[in-house]
Amino acid sequence: MNAPATAVPVVEIEPQAPVRSAVIFLHGLGSDGRELAAMVPAMLVPVERRIRWVLPSAPERSLGIAGGERRTAWFDVGPEDLWRAETSDPAGLARADVQLRALIERELARGVPSNRLVVGGFSQGGALAAYTALRYEKPLAGVFALSTFLARNVHLEAESVAANRGLPAFVAHGTEDRLVPPARGRELAERLAALGATVTQREWRMGHEIAVEELAALGAWIATRLA
Repeated sequence: MNAPATAVPVVEIEPQAPVRSAVIFLHGLGSDGRELAAMVPAMLVPVERRIRWVLPSAPERSLGIAGGERRTAWFDVGPEDLWRAETSDPAGLARADVQLRALIERELARGVPSNRLVVGGFSQGGALAAYTALRYEKPLAGVFALSTFLARNVHLEAESVAANRGLPAFVAHGTEDRLVPPARGRELAERLAALGATVTQREWRMGHEIAVEELAALGAWIATRLA
């Protein structure tokens, strides 16, 4: 049987005991699921949480921010997009939303309830995770958004649904981030809170990256959500 058009390659880390929960973790531009898989142990999540880690890889596409070079990306980003707080590829974002929803539905079909499912990501992956989670029709366990933002031309206020109005959210950023300024992360946290999310906001002295201390804090937050 052919895979559906929305399918993307996925790295999975299975617990030794039967699965009770799942985390879908989306990478940033130019990365992949294998790179994120190497970071999972640093989160120190207790094994008794029995979590399946789902680490998908975005397809390659021509990127405006990279002068047209092909890189893995959930949607296109032009050279000015990160600074003007918009996305020039709403169609690409819509396709990526369908891909993430397919991953969520796959976990539900495998027996993970929606309220035991956390979605999140780094940079572009975090933007996609927040966009989808707040519009998902079933209650999720939480969303995390690392070093990212929500584009102002994404109308979440009109599209968010009641099922996830009180969604727990972990928002983190680097104070030395030169690619996505920390002010954008703070704006994201404020916007999520205005939509009813319960926001945990953290900052570390780092650039546009994922730090070990950040992973440990994220892991503790995930463990609490999936206790």
